[in-house]
Amino acid sequence: MDHGDYTRLAAHYHHRAGYSHPVLGLILRHMGAWPPPVGFLAADVGAGTGKLTLDLLDLGLEVVCVEPNTAMRAEGGRATAGLRARWQAGSGEATGLDTTSADWVLMGSSFHWTDPSRSLPEFHRVLRPGGHFTAIWNPREVERSPFHLRVEERIRSIVPELSRVSSGGASYTQGLFDTLVSTGHFAEVVLLEARHEVAMSRERYLGCWLSVNDIQVQAGPERWPRVLDAIREEAAGMDTIVTPYRSRAYTARRVDGHGD
Repeated sequence: MDHGDYTRLAAHYHHRAGYSHPVLGLILRHMGAWPPPVGFLAADVGAGTGKLTLDLLDLGLEVVCVEPNTAMRAEGGRATAGLRARWQAGSGEATGLDTTSADWVLMGSSFHWTDPSRSLPEFHRVLRPGGHFTAIWNPREVERSPFHLRVEERIRSIVPELSRVSSGGASYTQGLFDTLVSTGHFAEVVLLEARHEVAMSRERYLGCWLSVNDIQVQAGPERWPRVLDAIREEAAGMDTIVTPYRSRAYTARRVDGHGD
């Protein structure tokens, strides 16, 4: 398995938590789009299996979902069947979306996989004048839970050299204000964040770990089963596991006239 390849993990991805609805609603208000006007279109780029898409649908939006991985895209199509969402192949650097076709472009826990020098101009092209781009992450706040801290300690005892791929941690996001304006296509970056908690069954909690790419890659086929066994031991006897999250969203306004 390669870093960033979710083909074999797609069937487990639906176990993951969604994003904070208050944060997404406040972004819409910041954009002057609440309630969403007729014809307002959100583009969920790097949509995975539709975790962020489902949150946007809950807010009454129409969504076009762009996902490069065939297996993830298929799972997302099933999860949103019958809803106001359509799916297509594409990436952050080449969405395949029409020029000036969307009002809001978002990337949920995926902007760090892109090359901003290429993805930001692409999002600018896709957005209509006055549009916005949001990069949002949903990191766990393990320091708020002794249980989750124990799980992390068990994992690092098995994979001591582990280096997590960013999911909205400060080591990555501290430079985002500069990154999002670096190409000149976006300005006026606003950060909105909120804590939220998700109560999961033990089965769902373990399913979340089965969807994790970076630990599995670094642990390798010999140590990964040991990681899963350690997590199962910590969760044994727990019917419900409350996982703390912090949705962290960086939103930037499209600079109209730049290359239009």
